[in-house]
Amino acid sequence: MKLLLNFALSTSKRLLCPNASRLNSAPCWKKMATEVEKAQTATAGEDTIFGKILRKEIPCKFIYEDDKCVAFHDINAQAPVHFLVIPRKPIVQLSKAEEQDESLLGHLMLVARKVAKQEGLDNGFRLVVNDGKQGAQSVFHLHLHVLGGRQMQWPPG
Repeated sequence: MKLLLNFALSTSKRLLCPNASRLNSAPCWKKMATEVEKAQTATAGEDTIFGKILRKEIPCKFIYEDDKCVAFHDINAQAPVHFLVIPRKPIVQLSKAEEQDESLLGHLMLVARKVAKQEGLDNGFRLVVNDGKQGAQSVFHLHLHVLGGRQMQWPPG
């Protein structure tokens, strides 16, 4: 029974978090729960960490920068390669974007593609946009997560 339980735990951890080490990291579901908890307490309309990064109040090494957006590695990486693409324009969330944001939203995706190639994600990547509390958005400044460097699982969650 103990062997079966250990197998089930290790299998489920691999399915949920392929990079997790059974010995030295918290289970991925715990990290995910923390992000969901942050999303439940986050409020739109407040200054965000991304606003502070864009104003250079918080130091950040950009891996891409232009007049419309920036990209940088996520400090809480969920894959071997995990970076964010954020617009300079403070759009609170995707569902709040307006018609005049159409070209900017397309630009963000093209930058994600360009930086993914630069980061060596030639075998594919996943693009994630969290929207609102139920979408687990914990920072209310639109941002694209680009994850790669391992096989992504389906469904994503």
